[in-house]
Amino acid sequence: MGVEAKEEQWKQKFPAFPYKPYSIQLDFMNSLYQFLDNGGISMLESPTGTGKTLSIICSALQWLVDRKNQQKPNLGNSCPSDDEPDWMREFVVSKENPVQEKKKIGVKSKKFTEANRRTGGVGDLFGNESEIGKNERVEKGGNVKGNDGKFSSSDEDEEDKLDGEEEGLKVFFCSRTHSQLSQFIKELNKTVFGSELKVVSLGSRKNLCINQEVLKIGNPASINERCLELHNSKKNGGSKIKKLEPGGRVRRTKASAGCPMLRKQKLQKDFVSDVSQQEALDIEDLLDLGSRLGTCPYYGSRRMVPAADLVVLPYQSLLSKSSRESLGINLKNNIIIIDEAHNLADSLIGMYDAKITLSQLENLHQCLENYLEKFRSRLGPGNRRYIQILMILTRAFMQAIFDEDETNDNVTSNAVERTKGPNESSVTINDFLFALNIDNINFVKLINYVKESNIIHKVSGYGDKVTCLEKQIPGGSISKEGGSTLSGFRALLDMLLSLTNKNVDGRIIVSKLRSKGLSEQDGFIKYVMLTGEKIFSEIVNQAHAVILAGGTLQPIEETRERLFPWLPSQSLHFFSCGHIIPPESILPVAVSNGPSGQSFDFSYASRNSPKMIEELGLMLCNLVSVVPEGIVVFFSSFDYEDKIYEAWRTSGILNRITKKKRLFREPRSSSDIEGVLKEYKDTIDMLSNKALNESKTSLNGAVLLAVVGGKISEGINFSDGMGRCIVMVGLPYPSPSDIELIERIKHMEGIGDTKATNSLQVSNNDTYIGGNVNAGFDILRRCKRRGKEYYENLCMKAVNQSIGRAIRHINDYAAILLIDSRYVSDPIKRSSSPPASKLPQWIQDRLISSTSNYGEVHRLLHQFFKINKNKVR
Repeated sequence: MGVEAKEEQWKQKFPAFPYKPYSIQLDFMNSLYQFLDNGGISMLESPTGTGKTLSIICSALQWLVDRKNQQKPNLGNSCPSDDEPDWMREFVVSKENPVQEKKKIGVKSKKFTEANRRTGGVGDLFGNESEIGKNERVEKGGNVKGNDGKFSSSDEDEEDKLDGEEEGLKVFFCSRTHSQLSQFIKELNKTVFGSELKVVSLGSRKNLCINQEVLKIGNPASINERCLELHNSKKNGGSKIKKLEPGGRVRRTKASAGCPMLRKQKLQKDFVSDVSQQEALDIEDLLDLGSRLGTCPYYGSRRMVPAADLVVLPYQSLLSKSSRESLGINLKNNIIIIDEAHNLADSLIGMYDAKITLSQLENLHQCLENYLEKFRSRLGPGNRRYIQILMILTRAFMQAIFDEDETNDNVTSNAVERTKGPNESSVTINDFLFALNIDNINFVKLINYVKESNIIHKVSGYGDKVTCLEKQIPGGSISKEGGSTLSGFRALLDMLLSLTNKNVDGRIIVSKLRSKGLSEQDGFIKYVMLTGEKIFSEIVNQAHAVILAGGTLQPIEETRERLFPWLPSQSLHFFSCGHIIPPESILPVAVSNGPSGQSFDFSYASRNSPKMIEELGLMLCNLVSVVPEGIVVFFSSFDYEDKIYEAWRTSGILNRITKKKRLFREPRSSSDIEGVLKEYKDTIDMLSNKALNESKTSLNGAVLLAVVGGKISEGINFSDGMGRCIVMVGLPYPSPSDIELIERIKHMEGIGDTKATNSLQVSNNDTYIGGNVNAGFDILRRCKRRGKEYYENLCMKAVNQSIGRAIRHINDYAAILLIDSRYVSDPIKRSSSPPASKLPQWIQDRLISSTSNYGEVHRLLHQFFKINKNKVR
């Protein structure tokens, strides 16, 4: 297709795109639109910095608008029939007659005029106000009222619903972090969709709570519990609470009816009205609005879901079944777009893990015992039996954790297929139940009883009261390391639910009590989910289409096998495009040797060599002279970065580096990252200023030492001067001492094997010393199939995420240095292709995989920055 034809297609098919799209953006939008027409599962890969988010918005929401217009009944005022939808012809008219356009605008008019001017305007996407729908009417404040709308949630009452709101076709967009979702809203508001569509952002209680008394709790799980308690007391018209007075006397007082931020329903309606009259708001905007109005933004935003065209929400809210039910999210025949989907399988199954600690079990057992003793005479035989069963389970779980009697040996005896170590062991569900002699318990019936009887709230309330009396806590509130009794019961219920899974779906990890009295070494039992197929199928079976998007989705076959193996490879819709930057704007180099000729090998056995650490420092001393502005150096872990930093400080290398560039380090605490990044950027901006460069300072920029898998590697963009050179030190393989990782590897090794474990050299029967690195490496060496591939993919996905932080737009440029001879080791000496073959294709195509010595690397860098610095941009 010619350039002019493509431009004409863009204007007709995707008029909301605010700029002239690049060719790959148009290809992306066309592919996505076609995938949405087809339905089912699709994957779209577009490198970071290519405008992926804007392309998703303008294609998916255009499809939504077109589909809704097709479904709209003919009201007798449509334009002459042709292939062009009504709103598109109105778009052309509105550009020529803005006065007419303003007359058509409905409840969104407050910010629409400005948004329409900024985005070029596409008119009223769904026709004029008289065409909202036969069964709908616009109420005061912009709320749409219909006949059959439903919004249900397990912890909501009728007042939390918008009366008669109608469920319509909608798009659910989710990503991993709130910052990524905020960036999506920012891009959305560059288009007319931000002001014309009904958009709602959902967040967690912790992120949207404005009740300062609840926020003081700090812990997210405890905030959830307190919020639910207040919400339930609102439904019940308030409840009696017990306060401890001096002398131990308990005084009963009437509690206020629920959370003060939910007492006035009019304010909730005002909140919805205000949101409806503005362009799309992110979590911070909703928080500010709720604070100004004095009403809860968490419940205010959820009640807008049924009427929304676009729902923007984090992974957990969409992918977790319990979260969907709580929020009243209906996926039936709707569109789901999952961004940043490169680690979707691990993220999904991680949501279904369950964990309970020894301290929680001890507290629960004591509370159950106290409750049964106090109320035995009032309880019916059925209630007594179920409480006794819960006590049997808590006692059995505690026995599994203690490492001091023969009962423990039953759990990890040689008869059990297991992975065992000094402090941790791994068993299947069935073996766990048999070893503890609890295999005859009907967990499904027990779980139903716990849910329907409200027993956990009764026992928790009594248990907390007893604890307060014993510890003389005023006000009747408990705050302790392990959380409340209620949180312990929720953890127990999650564990019981996990025990109803199929035996092959996961493993039980038992971590022994290491040292009595040290809470940080508290023992625990954890269920680790290993397969996401069933979980993902529940989502796919409901939705019209599920789109997985990301900068690097390869290898797609691993994702298919783990999440939707029922879909044949040839039936998977997949789109991938290159980068928008010209070849000369990126310089990826695999660096095998340092300045003194030392071969770089940062494998586990060699990385702590003083010579290796010194050689890396000498290379960085060279880089700070040839690379302008900012250098970001990625290490495999915080501990290794600490070791390197201290070695360089002692040897004097650090002093040589800081003579040319100011040095910053990624903080372990995520709350400190923003300040460090701001100072890093401000330093680069100041030193890049031409006027200041005339001063006598010898500094030419800054260096940031970062960690793969940390906050910086996952969500921070190092555009322009912030990332002129990205240095990846070694291959950041995860530690094989992690028992959960080894279990996933063993599971992956067996995927697709039709003869059980007969043909495998590694199986679930293999023993493994928990925390023993060498034992982990032994299992890895014996992996010949998908287990080995999975382990390598974990490493290279982390590499790709980190190095992808640099190039963010078409005029950007950066060098990428991969520091390790293993990146391009001779394939003949390996059983598989080198790690560099798993780099994104647009980087592979430009990779310089072999250099004779470091001097050649230095010359390449000098030439690269000289050429790009002199370019007119």
